[in-house]
Amino acid sequence: MAWWSLLDRARASGFLCAHKRGFIYEQKFGLVNVKLKWVKDRALDVVVAGERDLKATCTLVSIISSNPHGGFPIYRLSRHRGQLSLPHDIRLATFIRRFPNIFDEFHVLDSGGTRVPWFRLTPEARNLHQEELNALQENEMDILNRLMKLLMLTCDRILPLQTIDQLKWDLGLPYDYCDSLLPCYPELFSMVSLPDNRAGLKLRAWDDRLAVSQLEKDAPLNQKEEDVRNGCLAFPIGFTRGFGLKRKCMKWLEEWQRLPYTSPYSDASHLDSRTDVSEKRIVGVFHELLHLTLQKKTERKNVSNLRKPLSCPQKFTKVFERHPGIFYISKKCDTQTVVLREAYDRQQLLHKHGLVEIRERFARMMENGFLDKSRGLYKRSGINGLEVDPSRNSYDDQLADAEFKFESESDCNLLSEYDSDETMHRPC
Repeated sequence: MAWWSLLDRARASGFLCAHKRGFIYEQKFGLVNVKLKWVKDRALDVVVAGERDLKATCTLVSIISSNPHGGFPIYRLSRHRGQLSLPHDIRLATFIRRFPNIFDEFHVLDSGGTRVPWFRLTPEARNLHQEELNALQENEMDILNRLMKLLMLTCDRILPLQTIDQLKWDLGLPYDYCDSLLPCYPELFSMVSLPDNRAGLKLRAWDDRLAVSQLEKDAPLNQKEEDVRNGCLAFPIGFTRGFGLKRKCMKWLEEWQRLPYTSPYSDASHLDSRTDVSEKRIVGVFHELLHLTLQKKTERKNVSNLRKPLSCPQKFTKVFERHPGIFYISKKCDTQTVVLREAYDRQQLLHKHGLVEIRERFARMMENGFLDKSRGLYKRSGINGLEVDPSRNSYDDQLADAEFKFESESDCNLLSEYDSDETMHRPC
């Protein structure tokens, strides 16, 4: 059926609000076949690319700080490579040596007399990591609520630990949340064994106060009173500059926005997955999920295995392509990252969590350390790896704003004789 015919009949039946007649009509007819093109958003691409190695660096900081002796040999750190999502063609030791102001390298002789590179945190990195731990403690209830709401989005309030691990960086969970956070709240969480023998996390208690989506919270300020009363909430929309939206697509989008909104925390088993109403519910689920993340973005692969827990149909992530005014898919850093458009004003996150500010300080440390090393501020020491060359001066302030140039870096003069990280495991 042609899209305009469907819309004309929809108007006649009054299905643009939450009346029963319109709801049944929309359940009867299928998805409108509209395709919107992908257009590059340079500002959001910069946001994604600027954090290219931030997650890996902060994860390594957490791992190294967990050792009471203050350091790990490279072969021990290599066991965690799968958690870092580093490119396959980069050695872990090479990556760590890019940031000598964060990771201090020293050597220890093994039983065969080979100099084994070890890495520990610099005093500056230790201090910033301690601030991060303090921020986690201060925001513990907020982080806890994010985890609870994530589990409340699922059918059975259960998720595999592997799935939560993929999202823990985005949610702001501590690196060792299974040991440091969950045991403190046995009344809320329990570990369960899933049918496939994987470990899972179950939310023991439903909290009605948390079962309100961000769109519903913002509705009194951003939505028309009539739409709020009828339950026809619209999503904030914004397109890349120069995005040419055809009249046909614009008309469909206007009608789609007026469809009934289904809370992501409510039972949606009655919805027909082949309808626009069901699609709007899926959009609402991921709109809420991205709002649960600290920086309102996550890699697409992190949500690709949530189909069954979230009661979504096959190919559910296609909503990201069908709604480029709500979501932006960045293809930077050899992956696809889904960004919530409304959360950003060009490159600026509108509402910054305290942990985000600390991560930004880590990012600045990485940039400064990389620039300092590339300009020769750090020189090779015969005993302790790298040390600051006092004969060098600090660089011009303008270098602080320079972009990372990792692709063009050469680390040949810094490669260790020890090749324990030569064999790499594929990243998860």
